Amino acid sequence: MDLETRVAELERRLDALEAQGARPEPEPEPEPEPAETAGDFWALEGWKQRLAALDAPDGGVLFTGAVRLPAGEQYEWQQAFPTGGLLGDRAEDPAADRQRTADALAALGSPVRIRLLREILAGRRTAAELTALDGVGTSGQVYHHLRQLTAAGWLHTTGRGRHEVPGGRVVPLLVLFAAATP
Repeated sequence: MDLETRVAELERRLDALEAQGARPEPEPEPEPEPAETAGDFWALEGWKQRLAALDAPDGGVLFTGAVRLPAGEQYEWQQAFPTGGLLGDRAEDPAADRQRTADALAALGSPVRIRLLREILAGRRTAAELTALDGVGTSGQVYHHLRQLTAAGWLHTTGRGRHEVPGGRVVPLLVLFAAATP
């Protein structure tokens, strides 16, 4: 049976089901493994299996997250790096690669910038909202901090003076916050 005939037959069947008011049953979702049987390191165990399949004898780093921010945005993210890629130079220009890493981390080296990022993640997005916060400095200082965070890739401007953390940076930023928590 050719593809066109098969599609027509499927459409006919779907029309018949809809006319009867019947809906196809969705596939049942697998039950999550209970925490007590999954073990404390279920993500780690899965990552180690993946590393073995990739023949990565030096291991690697995995971070992942499913986040709903106070303003309602949802992000799901996972990123993995082999150890060698993190310890070695990853670019054709190793000095530029190290400088980009240093700049990204340096942009986070200010308590005011950390506060601004947390406030932006919480839903305060305009420079006016951020400047109105106690303890962040003058509007000129806030703009300076926002420029530093934008230059380092932690923020981007969405127009009309609104700032947001790019979707691909939300979970990594929260991982850095978690890593810095004693």
